Amino acid sequence: MFVQPRVLILRAPGTNCDMETAYAFERAGGKAERWHINRLLDDPGLLTDVQILCIPGGFSYGDDVAAGRILANQIQHHLAGHLEGFKAAGKLILGICNGFQVLIKSGLLLPNDPALGPPATLTWNDSGKFEDRWVRLEVQGSKCVFLKGIDRMLLPVAHAEGKFVTRDAAVLDALARDGQLVLKYRRLSGEDGAGVPYPDNPNGSAADTAGVCDATGRVFGLMPHPERHIDSSQHPRSSRGEGRDPGDGFRVFRNAVEFFA
Repeated sequence: MFVQPRVLILRAPGTNCDMETAYAFERAGGKAERWHINRLLDDPGLLTDVQILCIPGGFSYGDDVAAGRILANQIQHHLAGHLEGFKAAGKLILGICNGFQVLIKSGLLLPNDPALGPPATLTWNDSGKFEDRWVRLEVQGSKCVFLKGIDRMLLPVAHAEGKFVTRDAAVLDALARDGQLVLKYRRLSGEDGAGVPYPDNPNGSAADTAGVCDATGRVFGLMPHPERHIDSSQHPRSSRGEGRDPGDGFRVFRNAVEFFA
């Protein structure tokens, strides 16, 4: 029996990918609703009836302090307990681009160490500029619920602060060992090899990391935008007959919906 999960697309002033993300979840079979953060702050108990939480891309609060920082602070200081309960109930959380930045900076994705501070962050691209391009991606391991059955994807990125860095090499090694570095940039040429150069790794992320999940595999953040490639016509060379139907990003949303089937 198929159970249609309820999906909360959480937006804030400056968010601009909420409608596309809601459409992607709806097309995948979910029931998506877009809520302003103030609605959840007023009544966090509303999370009880939601199965999937997604923080979409955009520029929440204009990235005035740092990308995702203000929304992350609101979550950390006012909703942390409710969202920890949300996770403990076996539900799913997805952060895309700015949403990934929010998950990292709020501690929802990788818990902060009280003594040492955050284990990782997302900072300015090595190029020092906004990067808007298509990238090739490869899935690592099978831990992440959202990436089930996916090997490779071609998705667009659009960010200025997408460089994933860890507090130190020990943290990076631990994340790799635990299978949490689940999505990596790869060369557009298709050639293998570690140390993917710019622009194929558009931001200089450590270990070519494009997406990270938590220890359960049910909380996932990624910098590329899967909601911008759910149809074959969105492929950059679709007019030349390239691309698949549905688009490479569609399965991310379908996996989340099917998790509750």
